[in-house]
Amino acid sequence: MNTHSVLPEVPVLDECNYIAVFLTMACPYRCSYCINEYESPREHFRMISTAKWVRALSRLTNLKREQGEVPITLSGGEPSMHPGFYDIINELPERIRIDILTNLSFDVDEMIARVNPDRLRREAPYASIRVSYHPDQMNLDDLLAKTHRLMAANFSVGIWGVLHPDQEGIVLEAQKRAHKEGIDFRTKEFLGLAYGRLYGQFKFPDACTMEKKEKVLCRTSELIMGPNGSVYRCHHDLYENCEPVGYILDPDFRMTGEYLPCECYGHCNPCDLKVKTNRLQQFGYTAVSIKFPQRVESGARRLTGSATS
Repeated sequence: MNTHSVLPEVPVLDECNYIAVFLTMACPYRCSYCINEYESPREHFRMISTAKWVRALSRLTNLKREQGEVPITLSGGEPSMHPGFYDIINELPERIRIDILTNLSFDVDEMIARVNPDRLRREAPYASIRVSYHPDQMNLDDLLAKTHRLMAANFSVGIWGVLHPDQEGIVLEAQKRAHKEGIDFRTKEFLGLAYGRLYGQFKFPDACTMEKKEKVLCRTSELIMGPNGSVYRCHHDLYENCEPVGYILDPDFRMTGEYLPCECYGHCNPCDLKVKTNRLQQFGYTAVSIKFPQRVESGARRLTGSATS
């Protein structure tokens, strides 16, 4: 493939709520409840270059919406562990807005020196740099100090803490302290299995139990790209390194919005089925829609059987 040729535009579907760019799955921390390892150990992916990411993401169009534009979110793992992290931010067209999901393990002084804070700022009801707080992996004093330095440099930054049953009290105390210091600190419910129960509010309660697998049809309202540039149907398929549905550098790649066959229902990742707020902070959004043809077919057989018995 000619890496310098102009790629056709990829219009992002109107119903797309979220664009996730997993620059790397590498991370300096090892949280026991990491959502990337919900079912299996973390996969290691080949990372594509800065130039390829800039070329690939620059082809996305239809990002501005009447109710708020759709940014790309640099994620991981820890996205700053990609060697071209700052260059990707600086080289993308300004029409593409950028959010970052991070644990803030990087050198914030380098961020301040290399990135214009306006590049990571937009009209939204939450911060563009969203920091995850993990009590057993990081020091709260250091995290708050880094956050203050970014805020003083006019970056849009906030902290989120997961209310895992083992850490809920610690996270809530950290939230109180952050609020006293003028830092936006929000909490997220824990998603996953712990102490014999499944935590989280899900549109389909049996989707994430990992008890059995079922064939379904699913459709996502998100665009999810892995470190190698592959496009995945859902977070589960990325984290489990399943067959991708496309490649963002493929000249023929398009978003279709179609329902696609899946044989893994029951082993879904909580990210995909959680009932949550959308990018406009409106509650009730779920990333994936699912149809159950086998259940419909089974129900039809039962009705037919009862009518003829």
